[in-house]
Amino acid sequence: MTSIAIKDLLDAGVHFGHQTERWNPKMKPYIFGARNGIYILDLRKTATLFGEAEAFVHNLAAEGKTVLFVGTKRQAQDLVVEEARRCGMYFVNQRWLGGLLTNFVTIQRSIARLRDLEAMEEDGRYDNFSKKEIARKEKEKRKLHKNLDGIRHMSKLPDAVFVVDTRKEKIAVDEARKLKIPVIGIVDTNSNPGDVDFLIPGNDDALRSIRLFLSRIADAAINGRGLHDASKGSPDAAGGSTKKEVAPPQTPPPSAPPSEAPPASA
Repeated sequence: MTSIAIKDLLDAGVHFGHQTERWNPKMKPYIFGARNGIYILDLRKTATLFGEAEAFVHNLAAEGKTVLFVGTKRQAQDLVVEEARRCGMYFVNQRWLGGLLTNFVTIQRSIARLRDLEAMEEDGRYDNFSKKEIARKEKEKRKLHKNLDGIRHMSKLPDAVFVVDTRKEKIAVDEARKLKIPVIGIVDTNSNPGDVDFLIPGNDDALRSIRLFLSRIADAAINGRGLHDASKGSPDAAGGSTKKEVAPPQTPPPSAPPSEAPPASA
């Protein structure tokens, strides 16, 4: 894998943090300075730490393991779907359902219910219901599909979670940590770097920044999956970045004011 270029990080606006009055002092080691009331992240540290996160995802995929992509903020939703599908991983881009990880058995029941509702329409069972009952089931199906589509084939807990905004996705991060599932996260200057196992200091609001990190992580997964498939003798083993969507691996169903002075401006 090629190391991420500082120029690419600059062009994507990864270095722009939040306003200086909105910061988490624990992010101080990753901040270069402040300009015009905005924190500027140290991109050399971002590049190094991102390389570690990228290598981790690559190695996971090379072992046939899975990553759950999480990004429910507006500017991340479409990108999360696009990149997760491209690399054959799972995703959550709508509301995080409480207990999605810690109460996975219940979530599996909801997924089974979604499949049953979809089957009803195809196997003729709808013919036994009134129009009102059908409308109610269709409404239920749409809601379940919206919230569960990205994990409908996830028959076991993921091996890692990649989070676009660790502050916004705090519940997801907490559930993963409780289960000792490694968390990879884009952490802005207002977030807690201690919440993640693989820290990516960066702008978690800008579309270009989110796109850059998501696409690189997806590429790492694709490259790793290629090695895994090759070791299994798969005729589809390709390796390398591609825009082709890969099917997810399937297994049988079963802010307060700062308390210390900010770093000096550059």
